[in-house]
Amino acid sequence: MAENAENQVVTADELDALEARLAEVETYLHLDEKRGRVTELERESAAPGFWDDAEAARRTMAELSSARSDVEAVDRAREELADARTALEFAAETDGEEAAEFGAEATELARGLTKTVDELELSSWFTGEFDHGDAIVTIKPGQGGLEAQDWTFMLFKMYMRYCARRGWKVTVNDCPAAEVIGIDRATFTVEGKDAFGMLRAEAGVHRLVRISPTDAKKRRQTTFAGVEVIPVLPDDIDIEIAPDDIRVDVYHASGPGGQGVNTTDSAVRVTHLPTGIVVTCQNERSQIQNKAACMAILKARLYELELQKREEALDEIRGPKTEIGFGNQIRSYVLYPYQMVKDLRTGVETGNVDDVLEEGNLDPFIIGYHRWATGNVE
Repeated sequence: MAENAENQVVTADELDALEARLAEVETYLHLDEKRGRVTELERESAAPGFWDDAEAARRTMAELSSARSDVEAVDRAREELADARTALEFAAETDGEEAAEFGAEATELARGLTKTVDELELSSWFTGEFDHGDAIVTIKPGQGGLEAQDWTFMLFKMYMRYCARRGWKVTVNDCPAAEVIGIDRATFTVEGKDAFGMLRAEAGVHRLVRISPTDAKKRRQTTFAGVEVIPVLPDDIDIEIAPDDIRVDVYHASGPGGQGVNTTDSAVRVTHLPTGIVVTCQNERSQIQNKAACMAILKARLYELELQKREEALDEIRGPKTEIGFGNQIRSYVLYPYQMVKDLRTGVETGNVDDVLEEGNLDPFIIGYHRWATGNVE
C-alpha cells in the first residue's frame, strides 16, 4: 500500500493491488499443495512409533512447522483483507464520525496486511538451496586496530538485537574479549525461518566513522569489520573430514569483558590442516559439546569453500575475496561529523543511527538488498 497521510483513508484500488500481490505469493507457495502436505505431515506425526526415530521425527516436525507457518500466514492475510474491505464498505455507507472510524480501521488493517504481504513476498524471493534454513554468522575486525575490535563488538550487539526482533534463536559459539577494548571475533548460530536467506544480505565489509573513544585528541577514526554468513547444513549433506586432517586444542574459556565462562579448560579450537580453517567454540560447558559445535561449523565452511571453488572455476560467479578495509565496504555507519547509515549497494539510508545500532532495526536494509538483488525495486 502506498504511504498515506494521517488523514487519508486506504482506497479500494490499494486493496485490489494488495490482493493481486497476495495471489502471486499463493501461486509461488503452491498453497493448495502445501495445505495437503500439512494434513499429511500431521497424520504422520500422530502415528504410533513416530518418535522411535528421533532424527527423522525432528526433520518431519521442522517441515510441518514451516509449511503450517506459510499456510497460516496466507490465511491471516486473507482475513485481514476481507476485514479491510468490510470496514471500507461501512465507511462508504455511513457518514460523520462513524465513517471516519471505519475508514481508520480499514487503513490500519491495510497497513498490517502490507507488512504481511511484504514478508511473504520476501520469502518467495529466496530460491537458494539453504535460504529457508539456519545460518552461522562470523564477525571479524578489519583495518582500524583496537577500534576495529570495538566495532566488531558493536556489530555483534546489533545482530543480537535484530535476531531478537525477528524472534530467532541465537547460540553464541565464540565471542572472546579483546585485550583492551571490544572482542577478537564473534561466531553465532541463528535458528529461524529464512534466517540464512535474510542474513546473507549482511555478508561483506562494514565501515564505521566516528570520534575515536580511545584517542585523547578526539580525532575522527574510520574502522572496518567483516561479516561472513554461511548456512547450517542439513543432516542429509555429509562432509567427510579425515581425523588426521584436524588438530584439536583446548583452552580456558572467557567471554566479553574478560569474565570466565567456567573454571575448566572446556573451550575448543579445531584447525583444519589442509585448508588452514580455524574454528573455535566456548559456549558449551563441556569439551565434547564444544567440539561437536566446532565440527558442525567447520563442515559448513568446508562446504562453502567447495562451492566457492566451483563458482570461481565458472568465471568467478561470486568474485574474489576482498580485504576488510577501504573501498570494499557494503555499508557505512557514520556517527561524525553527521549521522547516517547507508547501504552502498542499494542506496537505502537513514539518519537514525540509534535505530539501527542500538535497536537492531535492519529490515529496511536487508529487505532493500533483496529487492535490489532480485530486481524487485519499487
